[in-house]
Parts: sequence; structure tokens; C-alpha cells
Amino acid sequence: MIPARGGSKGVPLKNLQAVGGRSLVARAVEACLPAVDLVVVSTDHEQIAAEARAAGAHVVERPAEISGDTATSESAVLHALDTLLAAGGTDPEVTVLVQATSPFIDPVALGNAVRRVLDDEDDSVLAAAPTHVFTWRVEDGRAVAVGHDAAFRPRRQDREPLYAETGAFYAMRTTGLRAHEHRFFGRTGIEVVDEATAVEVDTPADLAVARTLADERAAAAGTTTTGTATTGTTGTAATGADDAIDVDALVTDFDGVHTDDAAYVDADGHESVRVLRGDGLGVARLRRAGVPVLVLSTETDGVVSARARKLRVECLQAVEDKASALSAWMTERGLDPARVAYVGNDVNDLPALALVGWPVAVADARPEVLAAARVVLRARGGHGAVREVADRVLAARADDRPATGAVAR
Repeated sequence: MIPARGGSKGVPLKNLQAVGGRSLVARAVEACLPAVDLVVVSTDHEQIAAEARAAGAHVVERPAEISGDTATSESAVLHALDTLLAAGGTDPEVTVLVQATSPFIDPVALGNAVRRVLDDEDDSVLAAAPTHVFTWRVEDGRAVAVGHDAAFRPRRQDREPLYAETGAFYAMRTTGLRAHEHRFFGRTGIEVVDEATAVEVDTPADLAVARTLADERAAAAGTTTTGTATTGTTGTAATGADDAIDVDALVTDFDGVHTDDAAYVDADGHESVRVLRGDGLGVARLRRAGVPVLVLSTETDGVVSARARKLRVECLQAVEDKASALSAWMTERGLDPARVAYVGNDVNDLPALALVGWPVAVADARPEVLAAARVVLRARGGHGAVREVADRVLAARADDRPATGAVAR
């Protein structure tokens, strides 16, 4: 059972983020399939459910009361077991809790954990990686050694390792899980996994590390991967269903998205920027399809509002707190943040990106923004990024029709 709710905070819609060309939830499902009889994903989010089914999992709808930040994984597992029973199934002998936030689950190690419970060697088994780190805690303001003698410091190779829980998987005898309502009970064993791949994705930095590691592993194996949800070569390309961005509204930064982040300054200090006519056509098509568009910028120069007037879209500029302004704008229009896309390129966009269900980065965005993005565009800022995102929003709308008549360019 893989719990995969949609309300992650550190990385928006974390379970849909891609590592090595596959979403985290799909990677988890695929790692489980060789080792168990049934893979179940418990989720409260439609797109996660669709991704899980496509990867080969059965989906259980997770109710709101166990979908919040404080809900335990055990509550989701027990709910899934009860749902399967109510549908005419039976309790499995072994239940495995698998975390999609661990992108490098070893199916062999997971299978070993299942076998150990089936063979009555253990009642529960957790994945853990060996560590030789010297750990400490603070008691009454003083450092106290934990798990080692501070006066005896043998070399790494001369001391027994401790084991760090990775969170990747937990195999449990189902009767024990039901009796204790907790993943640890009876005889608990450790299935040792490679510490080099014991990565858990909780933050944008973790996601960047996981993507780099996936690329390195693929290069070593002689294959290639794409580390983000959708990537490609610079410049717009044909848009298909797999590229669609299914939202009700689009918000964009200005500099570095509508422009290439450069400005022309004359002798009198007046600034001008370069924009693409094709971007204007894309925005016009969004307007005609009834998709609200907002340009949200910290820039104070009048060129931002002038371009927005030309495009006939809303504009908020000279905004210091983009997240607060975006939140207020969505609330005023009754928009569900999960169905809003925000396109950014630099670190000042990160708070706004974290608010929406579709954080989007231009191809040449800062690494921090690329890591936080659910989608990375093929096009660079000022080189067709706005047209690309517009086309991809329209691709998700069943009633999309080619725009006709006069358009802003």
C-alpha cells in the first residue's frame, strides 16, 4: 500500500514529480509489482490516481479525515485494508507500507522483507541503511554521545554500523498491524539497503539530488532519462495529451518568462524589453477559451503593465510578496489553487510556485526553480515559453477550438 496524498507542502504535488523520467508514485508502484500480489495506492487526488492506475496499481480513494498533514500512514493502510474487505476481498498475510518519496526502492530488498515475514522470521521488517556517523543529543545544554563511546573513536572500518531508517518500505504481518495499529510490533527486523540510494524527497533540494542521482545511474547503465515531468529541446514543439496542463487559470512572472530577462537601457535610463508575437497569440487563445491570465511581477517599470494591456490580461506589478498577492487573487476569483498554474524562472517565484498545483519553470530557470517545478517547459524565457504553456493548457481543454479574429500580438 502506497499512501500518496495530493496536499504535500514542501514540494507541491510531490508524488507527481518526476525522477529519472517517471513520477515518484509510478516509480513506487513499479518497484512493488515484482514483489507482491497487489499494489494499492491510497490517494485523495485525481491526477495521482490516474498516474497510479497507469503504472499498474489499484486505487483506493482516501477520505479527507485521513488526508491532512497530521494523518498517520497507518491510518491510510488500515483504511485501504478495510476498503478491500468491504469490496469482497480478504486480508493479505503480509501488508507492505511503501513510501513514494523514496525514489530508489530495490524490488529485491522489498521482496526479501516480505519473505522474512511469510517465513515467520520476523513480524515486521523495515528498510534501513548502515551509517557510521557519530550522533549526539543535547541534555541540559550539554552534548551527550548516542550509540558510541565518546572516549573511543575507532576508524570507520573498525566499528559496527548503526542503521538509519530510510522510510522506503515496511513489511508487516497483517494480523499484527490490525492488533497494534502500528508498523512496529513483535519481532522487528532490518532489511539492509544501499545507503547511496537512501534518498527521501521532502524538499526541492532533495528532489534535485534524486534527479541527479537518477541521471548518474542511467549514465552508468548506458541509458538516458529526463529528470522532470516534461522536458525537451529548447523551442516550442507539437503538444500532445501527455504534455497537457489541466488548469483553470494561468499566472506568469514577467521578466525571464515573457522576456529573456534582459533589458535595453538608453542614455536617459529608459528601459525596453523584447517579447514574442507568438506569445501574444497564445495568450489570446487562452482568453477566448475563458482561461483567466494574470501577469504577476516585482518589476516597477511601466513596460510590464503596458505589455499586459496589449495582451488584455490582468496585471499586478511592483509586488514584493508574490505569494500573498497570488493567494488573494485566487481567493477573489474562487479558484482552486490545485487547478492554477504559475510560471516562474527565479528564486523570488518559489513562494508562489509552492501555492499552486501546477508549478511550472521555463527551461532556463534557476536550479532551485527547476527542482520545485512540476513541469519544466521546453522553451526558454522570452523564446516561446508563454506560447508553449498556453498551448499545453489548451490541450487539456476538451472544448478547445482554434482562435479566430483579431488577436493581440
